[in-house]
Amino acid sequence: MIGTRAAPGKSQFSSERVGNVQTIRLLKLFFAVVLGVMLAVTTTASLERGVFEAGAALWRDAWFRATLADAYCGFLTFFAWVAYRERTHGARLGWFVALMLLGNIAASVYVLRRLARLPPGAGAAELLRDGTRS
Repeated sequence: MIGTRAAPGKSQFSSERVGNVQTIRLLKLFFAVVLGVMLAVTTTASLERGVFEAGAALWRDAWFRATLADAYCGFLTFFAWVAYRERTHGARLGWFVALMLLGNIAASVYVLRRLARLPPGAGAAELLRDGTRS
């Protein structure tokens, strides 16, 4: 696993690589589940009523406003990493719009795309680095 040392006589590289592969697989599974859940609940909610209709009805509730503010602050926090990772202003702008419109659906897609582009044996550190290093 990450941060573990290989036993004497064993290659630390192979131990780290196995840990990296397991970590990346878990991250892929996690973000695929998040994407699936968000698509399911968004589709279900959209079939019940439109987002603007729901927002108008719920706006009076202080907890709705607090939860909405919390979600968008989270999207902006995630975008800070995206802006660090992406090389061009166009990519940054595109992901900003996607995150503000689609929230965690866009965030999951972004991470799944980054994970798919990692070289074999790469770990979470490579995922987190800026785009000039990948």
